[in-house]
Amino acid sequence: MRLAVELYGTTIGTLQGDARTFDFTPNEQAIAEFGVNSPVLSVSIPLTATQRRDHAGRRRNWFAELLPEGDQYTYMLAQSGVRRGDTLAFLARYGRDVAGALQIWDLDDPTEPRTPALRPVTDTDIRGPLEDPIGAPLANAPTAGKSSLPGVQAKIVLTRTAQGWAQALGGYPTTHILKPQLPGSRSSIIFDEEYGSRIARRLGVAGFATSIEQFHGLSALVIERFDRTDGRRIHQEDFNQVLGASGNEKYQEFGGVVSSQRVAQTLLSHGSAQDVRRFARMVVLAAALGNLDMHTKNIGLLHEADGEVRLADAYDVVPQAHMDNYGKFALAVDRKYRFADLTAADLRAEFAPRSCRGPPVRTTSLGPGLRTDRLVSCE
Repeated sequence: MRLAVELYGTTIGTLQGDARTFDFTPNEQAIAEFGVNSPVLSVSIPLTATQRRDHAGRRRNWFAELLPEGDQYTYMLAQSGVRRGDTLAFLARYGRDVAGALQIWDLDDPTEPRTPALRPVTDTDIRGPLEDPIGAPLANAPTAGKSSLPGVQAKIVLTRTAQGWAQALGGYPTTHILKPQLPGSRSSIIFDEEYGSRIARRLGVAGFATSIEQFHGLSALVIERFDRTDGRRIHQEDFNQVLGASGNEKYQEFGGVVSSQRVAQTLLSHGSAQDVRRFARMVVLAAALGNLDMHTKNIGLLHEADGEVRLADAYDVVPQAHMDNYGKFALAVDRKYRFADLTAADLRAEFAPRSCRGPPVRTTSLGPGLRTDRLVSCE
């Protein structure tokens, strides 16, 4: 199978091979347009004519992390008939509208490239897929729906126009995520997330709008996509993709692949000190609200076409300490996971330069695209 990988109107390369051995190969046009070693796709997959063979697994993981998780993934497999674990076939089916600005499509499909379109929908039309994630996962039309989004929680994606809501067909960019009110003990989650999002906006760590709206009597959280601006796709990657983590490795306790320190070091290497301060605010906000699920798929980087890289908005900010759960943070704060044990001193220590805690430390390689030789200091 051969898939085109398109970004900002340019086919930057291809995905080719089988489900187990496929790899990404940049093309010369992309390298000429965006520059040698450009991080426009990912800080961990710079555009180079010759890709490192020993990083092929990381590249496969990066594209696999575009897929949904849990039941959402199962429902989309059932709709499409794609075999579990076949990342290429899944992206051929749903890769026209994914997180960020990528559009991925099958070069050998005679119906490609598709002509994107919209189908207006009513509140009643919207309530249907909100209540039936099995029959209409992500509100994708049976054959013309081409949208995918990471995550476990039931949700749908739609496009909001001046005339109202519409279902995206053929890869039209969706603009909003809608999460339905869940039954029983989870009935407050959408209201908790809307509350958390308002605080995040007030603190300047998020800018997208959220609201609670009714769809034929069903309450749902409506979230403006931060990777869409005026109908234009903005590319993004999450920190599972950046750090080479897979699935539940988004939680630090699962393998120790991710951590707040690795996120902060990446921001220093590819973003700015301002991004690190903004990330620190996100962590403090998570501690203040009891947002235990601030894992590395809810933290990301935005990539502009000109090569600028910056920290993405805080997303999925949900107070959870009052719920029935393990009471642990997804990412440790000064080596502590338990919310009940956290102190202000732990928060200060987490973002204190390492040399302020002991002998100066010179950092080296944190993985492909993450190398730095900066000496950490208290300055």
